[in-house]
Amino acid sequence: MRIFIGEADRFHGRPLYEAIVESARRKGLAGATVLRGLMGFGADSRMHTAHILRLSEDLPIVIEIVDSPERIEEFLPEIDSMIEEGLVTLEKVQVFAYRSSLEAK
Repeated sequence: MRIFIGEADRFHGRPLYEAIVESARRKGLAGATVLRGLMGFGADSRMHTAHILRLSEDLPIVIEIVDSPERIEEFLPEIDSMIEEGLVTLEKVQVFAYRSSLEAK
């Protein structure tokens, strides 16, 4: 699953990306990563950029969450309740390896 939001988006006063990742962890999903974009625009076509002359405090954020299709499907209602503006896509992936440092010990 990919979730496209803005850095300034909030959920109950906290950064939305933090709330989403912590929720995914509590639900036991396999993994989540937050990526901060340098430039982008969304449905409102407003440009968000890290360009030095146009400093933005609302850079694009992409959250990638990986798990089985069934687990992702179960998580969708929670995501839907948290996001006021943004885009959520579901991607088909093939997992080649999923390893933990805990397994090596």
